[in-house]
Amino acid sequence: MNFLSKFIFYLKKLFDLAIIICFISSTFLIQSNESLALSKSQGENLFIQHCAGCHVNGGNIIRRKKTLKLAALKRNGLDNPESIAKIARLGIGSMSGYEKVLGEEGDKIVANWIWEQSQNAWVQG
Repeated sequence: MNFLSKFIFYLKKLFDLAIIICFISSTFLIQSNESLALSKSQGENLFIQHCAGCHVNGGNIIRRKKTLKLAALKRNGLDNPESIAKIARLGIGSMSGYEKVLGEEGDKIVANWIWEQSQNAWVQG
């Protein structure tokens, strides 16, 4: 084999390898996007089932200043999903904890969904 044919041979191998890498990485990206969408959907469902009765559209029908709006969350020191998950799990004040009904990781899933909604001013769509 001369230099040009060796070069073309290795170039084809490199191209084949690049296609394989793209295929594998796109598979992982699709799976992570699907799991993210599933997590968002689960968060919304958990919220509707267990939170929306008192926190309609991020408000609070019991204590007006304890809403899930971004300003209220920050004012009350709940400026991240972890702190929201803790309250969802254990409760606070007159709000009971929902650890048992939310299930394993449910507190984190619903907290992430609530945090995202607060970032978007609870505008759905």
